[in-house]
Parts: sequence; structure tokens; C-alpha cells
Amino acid sequence: MNDIMQNALARFIAHAAGARGVTISDARLLSGGAIQENWLVRTKIEGGAFGGRHEFVVRTDSPSGVAVSHNRAQEFALLNAAFAAGVTVPEPLWLCEDREIIGRQFFVMRRIAGTAAGHVLVKDLKTGGDHVRLAERLGEELARIHSIRPPRADLAFLPTHDEAPALHSVKRFRDYLDAHHTPHPALEWGLRWLELDAPPRGDYVLCHRDFRTGNYMVDENGLTGILDWEFAGWSDPLEDIGWFCARCWRFGAIEREAGGIGAREDFYRGYERVAGKPLDRERVSYWEVMAHMHWAIIAIQQVERHVSGEENSLLLALTGHIVPALEYEILKMTGGL
Repeated sequence: MNDIMQNALARFIAHAAGARGVTISDARLLSGGAIQENWLVRTKIEGGAFGGRHEFVVRTDSPSGVAVSHNRAQEFALLNAAFAAGVTVPEPLWLCEDREIIGRQFFVMRRIAGTAAGHVLVKDLKTGGDHVRLAERLGEELARIHSIRPPRADLAFLPTHDEAPALHSVKRFRDYLDAHHTPHPALEWGLRWLELDAPPRGDYVLCHRDFRTGNYMVDENGLTGILDWEFAGWSDPLEDIGWFCARCWRFGAIEREAGGIGAREDFYRGYERVAGKPLDRERVSYWEVMAHMHWAIIAIQQVERHVSGEENSLLLALTGHIVPALEYEILKMTGGL
């Protein structure tokens, strides 16, 4: 972030915070974020309710993105809804839709402490505190997210569908593959299996749709916040359960079925405690197949951003190499091997 952008951002924060002035001492890009950018901004605020030194995170768009991800105004609304529902998220503060400020839409939220690195969490069982409690806590947080249900005027931008969420996802993924230049027969097999075994429409709730290890922060005491809401939407709550427990999101710690950090039953127990009703355990496996399918589609989209020349990125290019492993897992899970 250059000096011109920093000065413009300081003026915006001063106006939003009702302050006499704002000085930015540091603004640096944080690691991670293939779809969005997160900037750590250290400030000194003069006057107003926020007077003093603060660390904020400015969340804005990366140079290119995935079509199905929300824009920053929509993500800000989702973060506000989650914060109001008691979900542990970074406190959302100010939204800027004026692209003239720093060249892109952005919002400002409080910085939360900790790490989100999935490979660290699954290898060092001391990171994040007691992992039994961490798994329970993540289940509790997910149940609070699922307490948000339509209709919601503040979330009116989220599309609703009369068909079963599983069938809607199958159709969306099939439409993408049909239009893609490279055939993926293993994924077509998986889509047919998902179509034939699709559960009927039941509970319809706000799903995070990327609730996994790597998208929450922890410190030495435990969970500090749930991150990355750009894919959230109305769906079957088991979609999030399956995504979190899917083998592809365990970062190699296959034996710890709850996100690579703990036991599945610990995660389920936390969820059921807050939700007040039992999970349909037999149906979770269906949504784990869906999770592998969804991640495969995203991986194809990510590598397409690189090979098309839209964004030159080694990270995006490498993402494409996981597609065969996801296809293999889908075939194993659906009896195709």
C-alpha cells in the first residue's frame, strides 16, 4: 500500500471514526488469501470514541477473484449478521464502497490475535490450547452460524432456491463443467452419484461454506475468530459439517476427522449442545463427497485464473495439481474404484 493509498485510508478512518485525525504507522499485506487481500494497518487515532492506538485489518479484493465469491459490501453484511448472532468473528467496523479511496471496495475490522495456518494447527497440538475443547468450540460456533435463517432483509442479496440444496449444487457444478474446455469424467461420475443420492430439502440456514481449518484463528488459549465469509449462503447445515470433516481439509492428519485437529464426536458434541438437536450422522458422509467435489471445482477455477493470464500466481497454478487427488478420493467414496 503506497503513501497515497495510506493517506486516503487514514482520511477515511478519521471520518468513519469521528476522529480529528489518523496516522498510519504501518500497512502491510498479510499472508494467505488467494481470493481476497488482508492488510494489517497500525494506527494512532486522535479524538473520538476510538482515540488511541489500534490495529485494524483492511479486507479488499485481490487482483482477480472467483465469480461466486461475495463482494466486500456483502461480506461486511455477513460479518455483521454473524457478530450479532454471537459468533466469534473480528468486529466489523466500517465499509467503504467508494473505489476512489484505495482503488477497490474494502472494509475495516478489528485485528484478532493468533494464527490460522492449518499445517501448524494439525502438527502442533499445543497450538490452539486444548484440542478437545477447540473441536467442541468450533462445533458451537458453527451452530450459532446456523441459527441465522431466512428471510433476512440485511442478507437479501443471498439467493434462495426452492429445490433441495444438494441438487442445486449438483446443477451449478455440472453447468460449470459443461462449459469448461477440459473434460473431467471422474467429476462427472461423482456428480451423477451426488444427484442420485441427494437428500431432500430440510433445514435451510446460513452456511459459511468454507468452515475449515485454515479459516479460523487461534492463540495459545483457543479460538479467537472465524474468518473468510466470501462464499456464505443459504443451504443445508450438513454442508458445513461435511466440509469441516472432509478428508481433503485435514491437512494430512487423516486420523483426526474433525478438521485435522480433533475427534469428530467432540466437534459434533459442541454443535449439538448449541443447536439443541442431534446431527444426522449417516448423512454427513454424503456432504463429505460434496465437499471434495466443491473443492475440485474451486481448484479448477483457481488454476484457470493463472493459465488464462488473468493473474500470474504460483499459488493458483499449484492449486490445480490437487484436482487428480480429489477425483481419486471421490471415486473411492462413491464406489467408482
